Amino acid sequence: MSWTAIVPVKQGSARKSRLADLLSPKDRNRLSETLVAHVLDALRAAPSIGRIIILSSAPHREAAEWHRDLGRGMNAELAAMPLMRRLLVVHGDLPLVTSADIEALIDAAGKGIAIAPDRHRSGTNALAIADGPFAFAFGEDSCRRHVAAAGDQAVLLDRPGLSIDIDTPDDLAFARAAGFAWPR
Repeated sequence: MSWTAIVPVKQGSARKSRLADLLSPKDRNRLSETLVAHVLDALRAAPSIGRIIILSSAPHREAAEWHRDLGRGMNAELAAMPLMRRLLVVHGDLPLVTSADIEALIDAAGKGIAIAPDRHRSGTNALAIADGPFAFAFGEDSCRRHVAAAGDQAVLLDRPGLSIDIDTPDDLAFARAAGFAWPR
């Protein structure tokens, strides 16, 4: 069965703003583009993924399909998209994600919902929803809120490729120590 993957991508100066003390705007943009390209490559290599949509304020050069982000916040933007079955939402900042991680998340969802928490188990880096609708709760403490929204259908999946994201200088250092080679 074919799944649709949505990759939310920030544009402009909002990209990786928490790294501003460490990286120049040009380097933050380059890092973000590197991460998005890697996530898209992993999705393209995953046999279960049949469609990839970039959710952003402007078309993305890597996108086969683009859905305009109108600035209402990620949860509202995702909720406003046409209802889809077999939906995967994957953040575009996972430096070590692989197609095997994507397939494991889909398998974990079964007929319910699989949640890939960040390495702190507070945020949500990816969701696989076998059958919608679903109350998206991205933002602070999203993992707990997604588990609550999914109820007994929730499965948590901890895999390094899905749990390591880059938002802060500490995250970047952790990802580098785990094998992320940047800058290239």
